[in-house]
Amino acid sequence: MSRTILVTPGDGVGPEVMTEALRVLDWLADHRGLDLVREEALVGGAAIDAEGAAISPQTVARAKAADAVLFGSVGGPKWDGKGFDNRPEIAILTLRKELGLFANLRPAMVYDPLVDASSLKPDVIRGLDIMIVRESTGGVYFGEPRGIETLANGVRRGVNTEVYDTLEIERVARVAFELAQTRGQRLCSVEKANVMESGLLWREHVTSLAGDYPDVTLSHMYADNCAMQLARNPRQFDVIVTGNLFGDLLSDLASMLTGSLGMLPSATLGAPDASGRRPSLYEPIHGSAPDIAGQGIANPLAQILSTAMMLRYSLDRAADAEIVERAVVKALERGARTRDLGGTLTTRQMGDAVLAALG
Repeated sequence: MSRTILVTPGDGVGPEVMTEALRVLDWLADHRGLDLVREEALVGGAAIDAEGAAISPQTVARAKAADAVLFGSVGGPKWDGKGFDNRPEIAILTLRKELGLFANLRPAMVYDPLVDASSLKPDVIRGLDIMIVRESTGGVYFGEPRGIETLANGVRRGVNTEVYDTLEIERVARVAFELAQTRGQRLCSVEKANVMESGLLWREHVTSLAGDYPDVTLSHMYADNCAMQLARNPRQFDVIVTGNLFGDLLSDLASMLTGSLGMLPSATLGAPDASGRRPSLYEPIHGSAPDIAGQGIANPLAQILSTAMMLRYSLDRAADAEIVERAVVKALERGARTRDLGGTLTTRQMGDAVLAALG
């Protein structure tokens, strides 16, 4: 059965690394019978330039109709003067909200060939395999009231509000519990229940769900301690579930345990409908890297690994996902390295190395 994906190459290095991910999909079409209809749309700065907004209503509608969105990183200094309400990042925030993409899955895995690339000692991070589940449509990024206001005395004040209700907490916690069941059966829930009421509610409600998952060991940790523990003893973690802001910070910290942001994929999932189809979006977490855009030196592996996550979670092609992931490891074992990994390969050459490993 043919499936439809919407490809949004994005800005900066986004189109460069997306090209390599699409080459992998072409290989799967030729060798594994993958039947995909690929549509393309502009988002971020590219969409601002061409269409006047970071994402158009038409692109949102196409994303809703697709089986998955394969998203490229957006943003760059070119659009810094566009104003807060029309910055390139509005594209991803809009898609999360409009498609109900509430569970952001960010794996942090240390591949054996890259164990020396991390700033941590090899015996600390060897074999690391963490899944961070970040709530992505609530919390301080979306809470109201928000804005910048001028007080009567002329002082300006910025306001953002951290808000979570039990429905938002439950749906992301259940995703995390279910993932833990398929992994090491350990779930750590992270918040700041000691100083934030939203964190206290988070802890209480996640605890109330634990009885539905007796095979999963649930623990709790304050976010600041979790950051310290990720740097001190990261292998104690299996699955971490947390809110939007803490998930943003902790997943970037965890990414550096692996040696490079260029290695980290992500998936953001919504709730399945009656047919079992769930909206989803897949993107690397490394950003658009405008400082190296156009030079052909960006690492495409995060975009390729995001594509593997799409195969697994949205296209029912788990075997193909494993083939792609093994090819990435094999390419690294053969010595393939882009500059962020201490090597000299171009973006295209790293793509070639993965394709050679697939073959």
